[in-house]
Amino acid sequence: MEKLYIALVDTPGLFASIIRREIGIDYIHVVLSMDGELEEAYSVGRRNPAVPLLAGFEKEDAMKIERVFPNARYKIVSMECTSEQKENISRQLKECFAQRFRYHYCILGLPMLLCNIPFYQKNHYTCSSFVANILEENGIGLFEKHFSLVTPRDFYELENTSLEFEGTLHEFNKCCLRYPEK
Repeated sequence: MEKLYIALVDTPGLFASIIRREIGIDYIHVVLSMDGELEEAYSVGRRNPAVPLLAGFEKEDAMKIERVFPNARYKIVSMECTSEQKENISRQLKECFAQRFRYHYCILGLPMLLCNIPFYQKNHYTCSSFVANILEENGIGLFEKHFSLVTPRDFYELENTSLEFEGTLHEFNKCCLRYPEK
């Protein structure tokens, strides 16, 4: 068996505070990673951590995010998958990244999500709907609902995961030895 990693993220901001209030938990962003150090981590979210309005598919950069949100909290869990599933998901994520400017944040789907109405606009996702969809496409169906209705709370409440880390991004980066030696 192999492992996939899901990072649940709590960052500050007006949009984040609205999402936080609606879903009822602090972790409002979902990231899918191929490794526990988040070197190969992808999400639908801010293209630039400092600019909330420009969002789409991106490869996460933990150091860049820490510079903008030094107190961001992370909860990282792992889940088991087969080698074939991991290889397929990794390939698919790299293909999405190569075409990242074709993927956008699904603003139109947010009211539908609040009304519990499935909604899909081609290549438009929330962070959680993207991760749910890619996992489902690869035989890892975690939720008994349309992927567009999946929220960060659903990932937060997942069973059969193992807690790998919980704390600030600064603490995580320090654990991963991302700071240059002095």
